[in-house]
Amino acid sequence: MLIDIRSFIPTARSPSGSLAEVDCRRTHRRSMSLATSSARKPLQLYTAGTPNGHKVSIFLEELKAAYGLEYDVHAIDISKNVQKEPWFIKLNPNGRIPVLVDTNRESFTIFESAAILLYLEQHYDTRTKFGFDPSIQPNDYSEMLQWIFFTHGGIGPMQGQANHFNRFAPEQIPYAQKRYTDETKRLYGVLDIRLTNRDWLAGPGRGTYSIADMNAWSWVSKHAFTGIETLDEWPNVKAWVERCSERPAVRAGDHVP
Repeated sequence: MLIDIRSFIPTARSPSGSLAEVDCRRTHRRSMSLATSSARKPLQLYTAGTPNGHKVSIFLEELKAAYGLEYDVHAIDISKNVQKEPWFIKLNPNGRIPVLVDTNRESFTIFESAAILLYLEQHYDTRTKFGFDPSIQPNDYSEMLQWIFFTHGGIGPMQGQANHFNRFAPEQIPYAQKRYTDETKRLYGVLDIRLTNRDWLAGPGRGTYSIADMNAWSWVSKHAFTGIETLDEWPNVKAWVERCSERPAVRAGDHVP
């Protein structure tokens, strides 16, 4: 279910104590109640159509297909800075999407996309279909963490900066454009080395599809937006992107919201 939380949040100002102000406060309380205590489904996802948002919705779609796990989507319009509004800052002091609220666990709230993936894998991937048991497969689990952190600390920030300077900066800064685009390409090269004779980033042999792949795919699959028109320079990465794209849950999650 897609819910636009903005429709519940008052924006008009009125003199203190007026009926209009009271009505606004009541509307705001209703919105927070809808988002937490009276949640429609076990998990409430506050997100937007970005790589960081998509990696979480992809995993939620994988969990939905594997276990029947249900979630609601609250679309956050980041172009209007909805994520900076006070009600959202209470969920994530950093004012960024995505945020997940787990009503199964006393409305426990998680922010940071990689942290959300690890949380979902810990609590809802009960048969470890998308990760590794650290007590039984400690090396595989460590590999998964390494590639998650590689994306979270490298590909995401660098490609995000490339997107900013190539697409959104108020002025053209060639040095910044080249620096961040070149670094994104270098990181793709690291992935290409890892994926030599492998299908997936973590796991023995040719690897096992896991949240490490979801975490990286959400960024790399958007390479054209960054200005990297083709992945031909990195054939192993190109094949891996296509392999991930064949999964129905990946296709579904990539369109949320």
